[in-house]
Amino acid sequence: MSETERLTESVKELLGGGRDERLAGLLENAHAADISSVLRELPLPDQVRLFRLLSSQHAGEVLSELDDPTQRELLRALDEQEVSRVLDQMPADDVVEVVEELPKEEAEKILDLMAEEKSEEVQELLEYREGTAGRLMSPNVVAVHEAATVAQAIEHIRKSKSGDDAFYVYVVDDHDHLVGFVPLHRLLTADPRTPIHAIRNADVESVAVDTDQEEVARLVERYDLVQVPVVDASRRLLGAIGVDDVIDIIHEEATEDIQRLGGVAGDETVLDPPEAVFTKRLVWRLINLGTAVLAASVIGLFESSIRSLALLAVFMPIVASMGGIGTTQTATVVVRGIALGEVSRPVLGRVLWKELWLGLTTGAANGLVIAAIAYLWKGQILLSLILGVALLFNMLVAAVVGTLVPIALKAFRIDPAIASSVIITTFTDVFGFFSFLGLATVLIRFLL
Repeated sequence: MSETERLTESVKELLGGGRDERLAGLLENAHAADISSVLRELPLPDQVRLFRLLSSQHAGEVLSELDDPTQRELLRALDEQEVSRVLDQMPADDVVEVVEELPKEEAEKILDLMAEEKSEEVQELLEYREGTAGRLMSPNVVAVHEAATVAQAIEHIRKSKSGDDAFYVYVVDDHDHLVGFVPLHRLLTADPRTPIHAIRNADVESVAVDTDQEEVARLVERYDLVQVPVVDASRRLLGAIGVDDVIDIIHEEATEDIQRLGGVAGDETVLDPPEAVFTKRLVWRLINLGTAVLAASVIGLFESSIRSLALLAVFMPIVASMGGIGTTQTATVVVRGIALGEVSRPVLGRVLWKELWLGLTTGAANGLVIAAIAYLWKGQILLSLILGVALLFNMLVAAVVGTLVPIALKAFRIDPAIASSVIITTFTDVFGFFSFLGLATVLIRFLL
């Protein structure tokens, strides 16, 4: 049994026995992530009861760990004064994540009840566009003037609100421009009288406030950073983004890509109430219905051929299905490559050639296999050849569409993950039906 499972059993037992004092002691020593897992297992009244046993600081840590649906339900069950006291103890960037999930009026009331300084910090962060470095950053960073000494920098860290989360000491000039950084271990081992500018790293990677969060994650991954500073257009230091936030970004972006490739909105969770996702699901299903009607209309063009040779209807799903898997494979690899920054204009030709080669070779192999199966099954050599050729053509179309559609969407600043099977397989369905039924129609007199 895991630590979380043991904690869940103990909490349920103490809640059932009304032993709140002992429960409070148990929760005091538990990690916030474990408590958040326990909360998800409890009914709402018990969630509220347990949450109220936590200190404000611990409650804030737990709130940051909760998934959005559980967090929203819990916050609705608490009064605004309680919520504001908890948020006052949280870092401003964590408060932003909580507040942006609330209805606008409720969020404004809670911000008004919070301490003025913290409320202003949060509102400043909320002014930045969602999904950018400005919205994610913590404004509380350790920064010292380049003329300061090591001793003065260490004293500044002692007094700093963000000392616990500091990985680097950032170095700024008279106008707060970022001019370097000093790792903490170097600071602690340097002579106290040494000027900061003598031990700083002048080559510091930073991001602008409007940088997309995916770009931030790629930068942290590329240079193995544990923290990245955020600057404005004049390179004035505004805040920093820690690696813990970057891990959340990577998780969020990967989840969004997977969901959109499957025709889901991108921000849905398994715990969302059905009425909250009804519209999002309906939109994608209506789009799918439209593409299905389009494919059906292509089949309708060859209605007389199908009526003359009903055997054609038997093999139509095979051509469409193989095209679908071809586009899904190609689009999955290309979309992920775009997300990782591996697909750019200079390598586009290589990517397309690779997918065309795979489409040709796998299409030929599958075409031969299905032609042989069709011949052994139905005994018509010409129909078998038509089926094999149509499948080969469709796999080539799958390679082109699966590669170029995501890249085109990216060029128009549209998330390429929406080039999912709902949209992209329409091309292979239409072309597959058209090529198979078209060839069969041209050669119908030899098939009858």
